[in-house]
Amino acid sequence: MQISGSIKETRNQVKSWKEEGLKVGLVPTMGYLHEGHKSLIDRARAENDRVVVSIFVNPMQFGPGEDLEAYPRDLERDSKICEEGGVDLIFHPEVEEMYGPDFHGFVDMTVLPEKLCGASRPVHFKGVQTVVTKLFHIIPAHRAYFGQKDAQQLAIIRRMVIDLDFDIEIIGCPIIRETDGLAKSSRNTYLSEEERKQAVILNASLEEAMKAIEEGEQDAAAIKAKITEKLNTCPLARIDYVEVVSFDNIQPIDKIEGAVLIAIAVYIGTTRLIDNRIIM
Repeated sequence: MQISGSIKETRNQVKSWKEEGLKVGLVPTMGYLHEGHKSLIDRARAENDRVVVSIFVNPMQFGPGEDLEAYPRDLERDSKICEEGGVDLIFHPEVEEMYGPDFHGFVDMTVLPEKLCGASRPVHFKGVQTVVTKLFHIIPAHRAYFGQKDAQQLAIIRRMVIDLDFDIEIIGCPIIRETDGLAKSSRNTYLSEEERKQAVILNASLEEAMKAIEEGEQDAAAIKAKITEKLNTCPLARIDYVEVVSFDNIQPIDKIEGAVLIAIAVYIGTTRLIDNRIIM
């Protein structure tokens, strides 16, 4: 397994593989890998001849006062997970390599980033789109793998690929959960023991919503109310948002029909966690 911080070296390696007729899969990450990332790597390994994992904590997607400096980093641990997963190349650039002097270029869109996490974190998705665009140019893979836990991000990247004519297939992979239902996240490490116990309320509230839908409830407002009521039973929970939107354009809907995203963001103590259900 190679580890490279060089754009030129990484681009040349991927180009060489493609010239050999090999299929390349990309797993973009910010590191501190967990079982969710591992599931993306496994899927990429199964579907491609070569697998590249990018590990880059992207400062552009963090707003003022967010956890850029505190975000967990452990390249040695990540490298071990990648090697065990059969990764061929880790791309691990420094910030200066990705964003050189006098960097002024950005990628952004309207509509899809305006709700949910985009409303709470206004610079976030511009940073995501910019860094993913750069990664797709540096590592022109055949397929790229993203987790459905970041469902709005997945929808935005799929739209970006269509709108900007990227020659890459975007693969969304299921959420990986702890045994008690909490969605795997690098930010779970911020939780105290008591906060970790109470964090299960996110999945529990979504489970109640899905049960109501299975029993015939189609009113989006009623689903939001049910989730909110459940979350409010948790002493440490502070709701950022509870939304029911179209998964195609991330806009509010009145009725559960078509492709639907039920998304929540909740602070447990000072840690902001997200979770969702996608109905297709």
